Amino acid sequence: MKLKILAFFSKIGSLTELFISFIKWSFIPPFEIRELIRQMNKIGVDSLPVVVLTSSFTGMVMALQTYSVLVRFSAEGYVGSLVGLSMVRELGCVLTALVVAGRCGSSMGAEIGTMKVTEQIDALLAMATNPINYLVVPRVWAATLVLPMLVSISNVIGILGGYFITVGLMGANSAYYWKATFEFMYSSDVTSGLIKSAFFGFILSIIGCHEGLTASHGAKGVGKATTSAVVIGSITILISDFFLTKLLF
Repeated sequence: MKLKILAFFSKIGSLTELFISFIKWSFIPPFEIRELIRQMNKIGVDSLPVVVLTSSFTGMVMALQTYSVLVRFSAEGYVGSLVGLSMVRELGCVLTALVVAGRCGSSMGAEIGTMKVTEQIDALLAMATNPINYLVVPRVWAATLVLPMLVSISNVIGILGGYFITVGLMGANSAYYWKATFEFMYSSDVTSGLIKSAFFGFILSIIGCHEGLTASHGAKGVGKATTSAVVIGSITILISDFFLTKLLF
């Protein structure tokens, strides 16, 4: 038990050290703009299909569930409000972050972990290239910048999925669905979800990079780093979501 507690605080300290190094090297040239763009394409564009699929079915399920309940109270006209607010405030940012953590957080852990165990990071140091500047900074900034964009698309697709079910399947009034969707939605609802998504992008990327940089013991260590990047990243996203929601609302 004592060893597990020590390991936990050791990991917290290691993550804090990586965070400080990330802040430091974010403002020290050379700036890896080309690598930043490549990572934004990898995290953002390549993740778009799975994000669209996830958000569309989330919106449809939300519409099915809420319609079947609200129709009992003759309040089915408020399905649009529930779907819209649920997507922009909570479901859009959290589900997108979890999907990206599973897809890209694991990729960061595996890619950097492989470089670590095959001594490619030592080769970077031998060529006077700082691995934090070259590997961590572009990935963390790319995830932090791209996640709000993905969440914006996720919100729109989720609301459209709810529209498809509510209007197309249940036969509700189209105009009233859109009216109800935006009638009770404020700008703070949208911005809070985007703020949380940027924070989630930072969390999942820096954890993925940390697990890769601390990988050891060959292929077994890379596999462990990949798993840890997804598990720790997902749990941290869910825990931080509570505190961010408490802070923002």
